[in-house]
Amino acid sequence: MLGCWVGGGREPRKYTGAEAAARKKLFEVSRCCVLSLKPLPMSDACVRGAGTLFVVATPIGNRADISERAINVLRSVAVVAAEDTRRAHSLLQHLGVRKPLLSLHEHNESARLPDVLARLADGDDVALIADAGTPLISDPGFRLVNAAHAQALRVSPVPGPSAVLAALSVAGLPTDRFVFEGFPPAKSAARRRWFEARAAQDATLVLLEASHRIVSCLQDAAAVFGAQRPAAVTRELTKRFETVMRGTLADMAERVAADPDQQKGEFVILVGGVRQPAPSQSVDADRLLRELLDVIGPSKAAQVVARCTGQDRKALYRTALSWRAD
Repeated sequence: MLGCWVGGGREPRKYTGAEAAARKKLFEVSRCCVLSLKPLPMSDACVRGAGTLFVVATPIGNRADISERAINVLRSVAVVAAEDTRRAHSLLQHLGVRKPLLSLHEHNESARLPDVLARLADGDDVALIADAGTPLISDPGFRLVNAAHAQALRVSPVPGPSAVLAALSVAGLPTDRFVFEGFPPAKSAARRRWFEARAAQDATLVLLEASHRIVSCLQDAAAVFGAQRPAAVTRELTKRFETVMRGTLADMAERVAADPDQQKGEFVILVGGVRQPAPSQSVDADRLLRELLDVIGPSKAAQVVARCTGQDRKALYRTALSWRAD
């Protein structure tokens, strides 16, 4: 008789027969997902009786920013999978929530998958939280979410705070299109090459940076993107010493380098995209001239186009005559 054990900190339970075979397949698929790290197809239907993996956003600084739904979810789940159990314990204690904590970070996420997937398959709801903000946004959790989908387990977002979106909302740079790139390389030479690959981006670029690299990062950005490129630097968002600075990259680099207080905390850097050149005036003039020639004479058409574009009337008139001759 086929049998298997699952535990992971709980009292072990023995499965036999078909149930054991199903659990064995679960572990094999989760291991495959960990090794390949490729998105696996998600079933249209979730496993009946299985639990839900809640991806819960938590405050990025001000604890009052947590949503009522997030608190209710944290109270209702069987276990909380946290990037840092010490910080998670502090948050849960502040909220008056007592739940078992399971560490899940970039160094152990692969090893944790079988236990978390088994809990979900058994019907336990699990909450995934990061140190701060929304999980998976430059934080662990991708492997777990991907594996849960591969097993047709329900994954549900509990949206809330995000440093990236908070910074975009106050930076005053275009938000219709933006690209989030996470942390740039730590070394200057590699960072400049990394910036060069993104220098032609026409969407707002959003980066994260650590306090001990913020000055050199801004200096490299100004050197590669251009000193006059519009930018914003946000620091310690929602916290006591929150700062939002706007200007050019040269301004940002100079201001942060000159003030040691502005070199502390957590940073989001936003760089304006490359401005697309305006359409050539001659192309607009040619099109306008051709349209007018269908309804008025060359002389009047040249006069109107010259007035609208500032181009030479006589040159426009000669062009109109040449088109008529053709």
